[in-house]
Amino acid sequence: MAQQNEPKLIAGNANLPLAKAIARRMTMHRGVHTGLVDARVERFNDGEIFVEVFENVRGEDMFIIQPTSNPANDNLMELLIMADALRRSSAARVTAVLPYFGYARQDRRTKARTPISAKLVANMMVGAGIERVLTMDLHAAQIQGFFDIPVDNLYASPVFALDIKTNFKGKLDQLMVVSPDVGGVARARELAKRINSPLSIVDKRREKPGEVAEMTVIGDVKDKICLIVDDMCDTAGTLCKAAEVLMQNGAKEVHSYISHGVMSGPAVERVTKSVMKSLVITDSIRPSEAVKGAKNIRIVPTAPIFAQAILNIWNGTSVSSLFEDDTLSPIYESLYAMD
Repeated sequence: MAQQNEPKLIAGNANLPLAKAIARRMTMHRGVHTGLVDARVERFNDGEIFVEVFENVRGEDMFIIQPTSNPANDNLMELLIMADALRRSSAARVTAVLPYFGYARQDRRTKARTPISAKLVANMMVGAGIERVLTMDLHAAQIQGFFDIPVDNLYASPVFALDIKTNFKGKLDQLMVVSPDVGGVARARELAKRINSPLSIVDKRREKPGEVAEMTVIGDVKDKICLIVDDMCDTAGTLCKAAEVLMQNGAKEVHSYISHGVMSGPAVERVTKSVMKSLVITDSIRPSEAVKGAKNIRIVPTAPIFAQAILNIWNGTSVSSLFEDDTLSPIYESLYAMD
């Protein structure tokens, strides 16, 4: 049943351009102006975070837009403090919109005496008064089970599929979707199914975090246009190495579709100098000027899908309907005009 109150958006400092873009899209969809709630999120001299909301939010359906990206700890604390401020201001419901969920890589104990930080972060969010989470491409789907509240996990693959069908028109029969590791096969298979493409795997062996000792291609990539699919690109070392191995195995071209462009340290330089013809990322994490200026990096907007998902949550309608091409294509029709 439709809600009588209005959906209201509030944003931290992690990705203000995305928050404003979501507000604009919601305004377009509804024909009613939707802006960001007037608030200040700032720091004292010692680094403490302070939040003050200047508008009445009593009884309102609140959506906090705040990816917990670099600096992860500051952005996470902003999210928690904003949630506490809204809960103490008698908001009817507080939903955390996390385009990127930080700490997701720490989703299990890989060695003795190590934490499961993703579970700890989930507990902190619930304790702060967050009642629902909307996110995109969690590093591991089982993280949804860490929360005792509803979690809607959107996928970038339907958006990427639209992009691929537009940018590789007439070459779809030459495409090969590649998973850069065995753990990402399910994600790669989902995209391969959407574009009716075969699937290959790069089997990698690590000696220690961030360093790859050996890579082997499973599948015939000779004369194929390879599309590497993964959920995040951090330092881009693995990604660029995988592209080199694919070219050595006879691939015609290598492109990459990555949901979250973390792009730490030497990532931009590595991608720019790599054999990859293009790296496509979303704006779930605010791109740096270096990322925006890189000649072979392209950014796909997530505001359309997040705006529609927020409206669906507010209206009490299906969020999973956004995984279907028939539903998603009209939302992105200005970007991808399909024949």
